[in-house]
Amino acid sequence: MTGLDYAALELSSKWRTLPPPPGFSKSTSSSKAPAKSPSTSPESYDALKEKRAWDQAIAPAKALPMQAFMLYMSGGGVQIFSMGIVFMLLLTPFKNVAGMNEAFAQYAPSKSPHPRAVTTLALQKLVFIACNLLTLAVGLWKCRSMGLLPTGSGDWLAFETRGPPAEISLL
Repeated sequence: MTGLDYAALELSSKWRTLPPPPGFSKSTSSSKAPAKSPSTSPESYDALKEKRAWDQAIAPAKALPMQAFMLYMSGGGVQIFSMGIVFMLLLTPFKNVAGMNEAFAQYAPSKSPHPRAVTTLALQKLVFIACNLLTLAVGLWKCRSMGLLPTGSGDWLAFETRGPPAEISLL
């Protein structure tokens, strides 16, 4: 069985008189010798990996507006929906920081002997931790505004000790 001859289909097409779209070339890439691109050097590849590492580092900060909107829409009451969002907001930074070395290993420079080391891409990892702490702070702020954090003096009454009553101390 023979294959489909696309050249014959092109000659019989009713659209053959149309000009090619802008930027389209009819020449095939197999007839040309592949040109060596300057972007394939190891230095430019490492620069691209560093740019992607910065994108990974600020990703938690980019997600904050959407998370803040979700917190706003969940309301100030203690319901299952708002508790789920707050739980996610408090748990995600810990999970992100715990898997940080694994997440940044793919962006390590080519010459790095230990891509999963803490010192590899240290500045990006510090920014990543700071962005996750910011996310955690937003979650704690929401817990405080919902009344879930013990910030008032009435929250600590169980631990308050009192002296003897004034009536007994006079004796």
